[in-house]
Amino acid sequence: MIAVATVPRASLAVLAAITVIANGCAGEDPYLDLSQAPTDVAAPEVAVDVASATHTSTVATAATSEIVAYVEPGGEDPVSRLANPIPSGSPLVFEVISAHVNGWHEVKLPIRPNGSTGWIKAEDVTLASNPWRLEISVADHQLRVFREGRLTIDSPVAIGTGATPTPIGSFYLTELLQPTDQSGPYGTFAFGLSGFSETLMEFNGGEGVIGIHGTNDPGSLGTDVSHGCIRIENSVIDEMATFLPLGTPVLITP
Repeated sequence: MIAVATVPRASLAVLAAITVIANGCAGEDPYLDLSQAPTDVAAPEVAVDVASATHTSTVATAATSEIVAYVEPGGEDPVSRLANPIPSGSPLVFEVISAHVNGWHEVKLPIRPNGSTGWIKAEDVTLASNPWRLEISVADHQLRVFREGRLTIDSPVAIGTGATPTPIGSFYLTELLQPTDQSGPYGTFAFGLSGFSETLMEFNGGEGVIGIHGTNDPGSLGTDVSHGCIRIENSVIDEMATFLPLGTPVLITP
């Protein structure tokens, strides 16, 4: 599904009008399994560590208009309230840390500070298994895409400068955007991440969200030049936009 939206606070803080790829993937069948996870798991309920040797992750997609995340399972101390869809129009998604703990899932949260986690009700989301992951090496200026542990893309990138560095950590894809001016500095597509700049609390009217986007300056690849976002060749992000689902893990290493 593709919808056109004008977003006052663009998620990457750089786009005034964008096309939202609502399902986060221009192709089909981005996940291994699109079925809804059962919410009535028979006792005893056992936590599932989804970061396993299977090289897959689990994505939770909101099934309600708002998701409340809590410090612990049980719902007594809220961490954050998150609207679905998000401001750009994309569905609200989470990368799952552990699933099915007495009717709750532990997830990574797309909020400040980076690395925030919380517990959400299992009944409020659907789960899907995702075979994809991204690794970005700041030192090597390199982005690698893996499917079930197998390298599929290995491409140079540009990263943040010393004053506005690309944040280090474990994040995930939250949205897929298409700039109206595809010949501009943000290229043909832009993935929003769950992470934020550590030095910019806001940027161009936005919240300093970090993204992976194309570029009209391929000569900048391999350098430290951005405000924290990751730039990549347009042809590469065009390919990534056809298969990477929202919720895909993104590990950014020093």
